Amino acid sequence: MKPTKQQLSIFALGGISEIGKNMYVIQYADDIVVVDCGSKFPDENLLGVDLIVPDITYLLEHADQVRGMIVTHGHEDHIGGIPYILKQLNMPVYATRLTLGLIESKLREHGLLRSTELYEINADSSLDLGSLTLSFFRTNHSIPDCLGVVFDTPEGTVVHTGDFKFDMSPVNEQYPDVHRMADIGRNGVLVLLSESTNAERPGFTPSERMVGEHLEEAFRKADGKLFVCTFASNVHRLQQVIDAAIKTNRKLALLGRSMVNVVSIAAELGYLTVPEGMLIEASDVHRYAPESVAVLCTGSQGEPMAALARLANGSHRQVAVEPGDTVIIAATPIPGNERNVARIVDLLFQMRAKVIYGSGSMTGMHVSGHGSQEELKLMLTLMKPRYFIPIHGEYRMLSLHTQLAEAVGVRKDNIFIMGNGDVVDLHNGRAWQTRKIPTGNTLVDGLGIGDVGNIVLRDRKHLSEDGILIVVITLSKAETKLLSGPDLISRGFVYVRESEGLMEEANRLALRAFHQWLESGSNQSGMLKQMIKESLGQFLYGQTKRRPMIVPILIQV
Repeated sequence: MKPTKQQLSIFALGGISEIGKNMYVIQYADDIVVVDCGSKFPDENLLGVDLIVPDITYLLEHADQVRGMIVTHGHEDHIGGIPYILKQLNMPVYATRLTLGLIESKLREHGLLRSTELYEINADSSLDLGSLTLSFFRTNHSIPDCLGVVFDTPEGTVVHTGDFKFDMSPVNEQYPDVHRMADIGRNGVLVLLSESTNAERPGFTPSERMVGEHLEEAFRKADGKLFVCTFASNVHRLQQVIDAAIKTNRKLALLGRSMVNVVSIAAELGYLTVPEGMLIEASDVHRYAPESVAVLCTGSQGEPMAALARLANGSHRQVAVEPGDTVIIAATPIPGNERNVARIVDLLFQMRAKVIYGSGSMTGMHVSGHGSQEELKLMLTLMKPRYFIPIHGEYRMLSLHTQLAEAVGVRKDNIFIMGNGDVVDLHNGRAWQTRKIPTGNTLVDGLGIGDVGNIVLRDRKHLSEDGILIVVITLSKAETKLLSGPDLISRGFVYVRESEGLMEEANRLALRAFHQWLESGSNQSGMLKQMIKESLGQFLYGQTKRRPMIVPILIQV
């Protein structure tokens, strides 16, 4: 069915069948509102790429219809792409106080703060963005100031939960507004978009308060220095580490740029309480007795350049892990990071440190910020949606979430599992999914946004596997005769001093290709380059079973 002018459309530019890079779009007629704009880190196949952000081709094509961006909370997978997207399409950004503080820091770094319209919202706010009226409800998660979003549209109510759990004894006393959620459901919800991260986990997610008790116990038992590694954005966890340090009379040092940044912003805005004089510089840790200092650091996912990895390698310039020190990894590895974390744990054991690691249920040092199956069912029960779209999770999580929805009464025909770019259209109470919009990944590499594509990645992969062989030939421009060369330069292919015979034969073949080119009477340098590539490529593969990238360089003087 073709879209009509006056209809509601819902789609994702990121966050469906993946963890990270969240971006969702609600459109009615000529009014578009974006929810979240996250980033995610590349896998090992995306060589040299720093970050992945959503592809906003559709938004750029409809730039005059974009009314603004709503940000549900301040995690990187929801705000990490904002500066890169705003460079392409400026739009007003609406977020809660802490989330705005974190966004402002990013925009300042990218030189975008002055040119961006930022508006603070809270659970009691109401916005009119074209034909869409927005209101909000409070949820809780592993960072303060989280919101769910309610879109009142001419077609009906659409609810986006954001990331949530039902923690009824939260550390910061920001309780989930269950009564407000029930009221929204009582008034009728046409479509519910609900996160699916923990759809595989039965039961309820434990309260963050449980972690504080285990942290305090570990602090009391530790003899030497104590290192706690966790996500910098988990502000509740940071406060509990600070509280445990206060109770055990330890000074606290911060390691990692993001840790320093988040603590500074959260403390300035009143979301962290840090006693005066408690924080010390990392360079001063050695001045204190080991039992009177703690270190809060980043790197819980085994990132090679993060603080914990440098501590484990013994390469941190200011702080060292010594025998008898205690290291707590207060996080569970994200799928795919297990090997990196295990390697770091091994190195810490070799340093004879006491390491507390593993799943949160085993150590008590971590609980998820996402609701488990019973909480997902509770959200569905409160909202009572006619249509349901699971979001934010790998495909298996989305699929399991649909089963939970069916179990609480949502009709199977009214549930849509979408891929990124799939569109659910709604009109006169009916919903269908028959069209797609262009979407994908935008790769950030250094200062470049989207300028690294498949061809560049293919060349990088080629270079990483078989190396490069450069053939330099210097010609006389006037007489088209050889002045010097061919000179062969190998990088990542073979070590020249140990492969003299191979390189001499390659040199001879390049020279023969040059003479054949002269005899052909051609004056096209491109033909000579191709002849050198073909001649050397066949020979080198026959001798080494490798296919290095062959780059002929012709210098005319």
